[in-house]
Amino acid sequence: MFLRLAEQYRHLVSDLVLSLQALSQCLRDQGHVATCYVCGDERNQHGASFVADLGETHVVRFLVSDFGISWVESRDGHELVKLEGADAIQELHRVSLMLQASAMASLPHSSTGADNSADQSLSIASPFPD
Repeated sequence: MFLRLAEQYRHLVSDLVLSLQALSQCLRDQGHVATCYVCGDERNQHGASFVADLGETHVVRFLVSDFGISWVESRDGHELVKLEGADAIQELHRVSLMLQASAMASLPHSSTGADNSADQSLSIASPFPD
């Protein structure tokens, strides 16, 4: 049982690393400053460090590794919130949804009246599955 759990955790870390890389790219495409540094090689990703500046001196940092998962949110250099494990993942998901909604609101609407919302949502979709 423990070997299975260890393998599942490794897959979780790998999935989070891929999601963080996608989120970082989405944020950069929207004009935010965001980075995602990966530990390990392409096949064997052991973790990542994700940092994003959300504006107004609001910074979030998400760390994922074989040792744990953490979320730190700060403003003006002062730590506001620190979450671990599932709570950290939920907060990352909440922020990605908030950024997705913000990006959707800033998209220009079509003047032809044609519904192109499916095309728009593809370009800024959250990297996290619902």
